[in-house]
Amino acid sequence: MRLYTINAQGRSLGRVASEAARVLRGKDTPLYRRDRIPEVMVRIENAGKLRIDPRKLRGKTYSRYSGYPGGLRFETLESLQSRRGAPEVLRRAVFGMLPKNNSRAKLMKQLTITL
Repeated sequence: MRLYTINAQGRSLGRVASEAARVLRGKDTPLYRRDRIPEVMVRIENAGKLRIDPRKLRGKTYSRYSGYPGGLRFETLESLQSRRGAPEVLRRAVFGMLPKNNSRAKLMKQLTITL
């Protein structure tokens, strides 16, 4: 198992998330195969020191739906960060950049985020 560490201090949210997603998929290795899950652990440090544009804090929204009529709820990036913290924002960004199939849950288990 290979450990890959990313320092998020002063870097933008999208760049850190895309680097983590690329390494989780194994695209940085010469033995890349899209049907294989690589043996790599990605650790992101200093997630609390990410650089996020103030317009993105107010403009980016996350939605969830309860399944009931009128159950569609929206939340801004700013309120999500104050409620759950910067690691949750980064986790959702990486989650959205991974393939939408059964391997996504397995890849997310290989990601750890620290403040």
